[in-house]
Amino acid sequence: MSDLSHNLAGAHVLVTGAAGFVGAALSQRLLAEGARVTGCDNLNDYYDPALKEARLATLRPHPQFAFHRVELSEAGALGTLWRDAKPDYVVHLAAQAGVRYSIDNPRVYAAANLTGFLEVLEAARETPVRHLIYASSSSVYGANTKVPFSERDAVEQPVSLYAATKRSNELMAQTYSHLYRIPATALRFFTVYGPMGRPDMAYWGFTKALYSGAPIKVFNHGNVWRDFTYVDEIVEAIARLAPRPPAEPDEPGRVAPATPHRIFNIGNDTPVKVDDFLAILEKLTGRKANRQDVPMQPGDVERTWADVSALRAAIGFAPRTPLEEGLRRFVEWYKEYHQIR
Repeated sequence: MSDLSHNLAGAHVLVTGAAGFVGAALSQRLLAEGARVTGCDNLNDYYDPALKEARLATLRPHPQFAFHRVELSEAGALGTLWRDAKPDYVVHLAAQAGVRYSIDNPRVYAAANLTGFLEVLEAARETPVRHLIYASSSSVYGANTKVPFSERDAVEQPVSLYAATKRSNELMAQTYSHLYRIPATALRFFTVYGPMGRPDMAYWGFTKALYSGAPIKVFNHGNVWRDFTYVDEIVEAIARLAPRPPAEPDEPGRVAPATPHRIFNIGNDTPVKVDDFLAILEKLTGRKANRQDVPMQPGDVERTWADVSALRAAIGFAPRTPLEEGLRRFVEWYKEYHQIR
């Protein structure tokens, strides 16, 4: 457990995307440690809404949890909720996720990730909070080849619209922090996985295909590396950061000394080749993959690898769960959820 109970017990936290993978896990953790949580989500059908409802079902019985269905891109909708709730802290996790989906549905990303984030910043300007934390993504590193990826690296080569929207969020927040002194922290997530995760992610799709015998497309013939990060450790990092808003000009993660805005990578600092990742899932499921090697997909990158030295310096913690252990927990949950014997 972190020292969250000492800092946030009794505090009120607004979590956007509370029916999402990370949002639900974070809300559960905050409630367990004594915080009050207001959650909101639009419950869209990017993937099966039944999974989102299943996550919410774990939260709704808690007396300190309240849920509101909100479309962030609707002008003023979030601001009204924010103003009425008067949260102490806000964790903004709602977004249109997925690199490949952005190729075919760009307007959805502009609405959710650009207009929606503008509504977040406007709400923070109108009704100040102690700290705004928001999700960015490792995809902002795009075509960068220097590894591990550092927050100080230039990020000027996005290779997907999704990545471009997330980098835009960072620039928008930097501007609002500069103009209105909004204490804000961006978190660049690296391939989050775990129980109750997202069906569009490779670990879920591979597991589903292994149990059904369906073909598994292995992009770039397996020559892809990902820095997989277990969901509980994403939650741990957020829990530690939330009560620690930007405070000092020279603190870790600070983008500009005079502006209370920081950026942190949250990754496992251990890239794993997709071939090895698939081999772990074959072992855990006891099934052999029906493998199809295919070229790299547009918008994808060959390697991600998080430099987490700034995060560790800021909160004394960085993710470290071994991939095999995290995938074991996911496969156990997946079998129970889908009633696989």
